[in-house]
Amino acid sequence: MNHAYILTLSCPDRPGIVHAVSGFLLDRGGNIEEAAQYNDHDTGLFFMRVQFACRQLTHDDLRLQVKLFAEPLQMRWTLHATSEPMRTVILVSKEGHCLNDLLFRWKSGLLPLHIAAIISNHREFYQLAASYNVPFHHIPVTAATKAQAEARQLEIIRSEGAELVVLARYMQILSDDLCRELAGKAINIHHSFLPSFKGAKPYYQAHDRGVKLIGATAHYVTADLDEGPIIEQDVARVDHSMTVEDLTAQGRDTESQVLARAVKWHGEHRVLINGHKTVIFK
Repeated sequence: MNHAYILTLSCPDRPGIVHAVSGFLLDRGGNIEEAAQYNDHDTGLFFMRVQFACRQLTHDDLRLQVKLFAEPLQMRWTLHATSEPMRTVILVSKEGHCLNDLLFRWKSGLLPLHIAAIISNHREFYQLAASYNVPFHHIPVTAATKAQAEARQLEIIRSEGAELVVLARYMQILSDDLCRELAGKAINIHHSFLPSFKGAKPYYQAHDRGVKLIGATAHYVTADLDEGPIIEQDVARVDHSMTVEDLTAQGRDTESQVLARAVKWHGEHRVLINGHKTVIFK
């Protein structure tokens, strides 16, 4: 049986937190295998991620003892067994490059996930989903049916016990209510260095402006459109000789890689939200 866990926490900074955490684990037979911490001097907050092995306590007992330990230190914390891959639902529209990349990485053992379902407002990728033996849910969305569609999406997300929702080029704006419901567990991929070239046909806009760099941004979903905490970004160099199609192809590669890294880090519990920013223990 795997007895490895990941503990993440944040709390008001004070002397001795690392000592307190390591002592807490030692007293319960825990052996720390990986640890990282960060002190944000601007906010006065302390962040920590600890991966450790513990055979003396069950998961439930350990969770209870962490709760009692954390309360006087005003800690926000999570505890996860490394043997339990993160249950994930993917939303997608008509562009499948990010979906295809995530599915391949998952089946290759490169992502610590269990992709439980795919939801789309179009039918294009039902065969791709079937080839990976992942349930596919077609939920059309119109202005008149948006509320009912989101209710059905949320029903699926809840029934699958999803801890992560990935918007893999899902080209619908989520309602404020759904954004709040998914706060901290929904990741979107945006086709630019935010906030440049928002809206439709970003690579046409970039080509028209003669850009020399194109990029992609993975961020958490919030009610403020494309303003959520950023997890990962990257760029690719381009030049005057490249067509719109060249830029689009290069951009899709960058989007896929950026989203995959963000999803992997989230699945490994390496990302902690710090207000409108993130702390990432790579």
